Amino acid sequence: MSERKVLNKYYPPDFDPSKIPKLKLPKDRQYVVRLMAPFNMRCKTCGEYIYKGKKFNARKETVQNELYLGLPIFRFYIKCTRCLAEITFKTDPENTDYTMEHGATRNFQAEKLLEEEEKRVQKEREDEELNNPMKVLENRTKDSKLEMEVLENLQELKELNQRQANVDFEAMLQQHRVSEEEKRQREQEEDQREMEAMMEQARRRRLIEDSDSDEEPALAPSQLPTRGAPTAILEEVPQLKKQKLESWERSVGALGSKSKLAGLVVAKKAAAQRPSSSNGHIILPSSSTGVPQSLKETSSSPRTPSASSLSQLGAYSDSEDSSNSS
Repeated sequence: MSERKVLNKYYPPDFDPSKIPKLKLPKDRQYVVRLMAPFNMRCKTCGEYIYKGKKFNARKETVQNELYLGLPIFRFYIKCTRCLAEITFKTDPENTDYTMEHGATRNFQAEKLLEEEEKRVQKEREDEELNNPMKVLENRTKDSKLEMEVLENLQELKELNQRQANVDFEAMLQQHRVSEEEKRQREQEEDQREMEAMMEQARRRRLIEDSDSDEEPALAPSQLPTRGAPTAILEEVPQLKKQKLESWERSVGALGSKSKLAGLVVAKKAAAQRPSSSNGHIILPSSSTGVPQSLKETSSSPRTPSASSLSQLGAYSDSEDSSNSS
């Protein structure tokens, strides 16, 4: 198997290149090439912008009957990316640029227009000087004045550069640092003085307040609270208890008085001392009228609202005693 990439090929001794038939191709033959848009353009059909550097599959052909110093001029055909309209432009070796033919307009060519305007002005001037000698003198005078102004400006710039070259920038920076340090020290001193003044003012205010508190008049002896003997509290305790007892009796009633409860509570007696009837019932002592003395006292004594509950308690105790005895 032979090599796929051959560097040297074999030519037989009787090889004659002139005998090789040449392929006849048309002069306006078109080739498909891959290129990028050489400038910004805008489609005339749909208004789409095509920016410089956008890649296209273009068709290239050689322009017939157009040469510049023996160099051929090529024409390229591309299509708009939006409406597929055909756009053509060709090479311009004279200006080392490209020229738009049809299908779009070129954008952002202010520099090129300026150069064309300068060339046009220069050509008109040359035509005027060719037929008018006085115009040549006037143009030379203007050129000499313009050259003198340019030289003066250049001299001023040189002097300015020399003046700046003599300036010691290190010294300027050092002086600036020193001034900044002095400014910082002054600010610190001012802050310190303000702080001391505020502290002194606070100290004076404190002294004035202290002096005002010392000069307040003492309380009069009549206004001072009088203290009694240490044993006076022992005498006050019974009085307080008495006051509490009186307030309780006024609100609830006297519960510990014997005068009101004496006729209601009957003391229990032994069974042997109590007389009993033949049927075993205890006979309570009665008065001449046959009514028990306790009942007489109860009926004879006025019923007060405070003793109503106590009277019921006495009756309940009597019934209980009778039931116990039976």
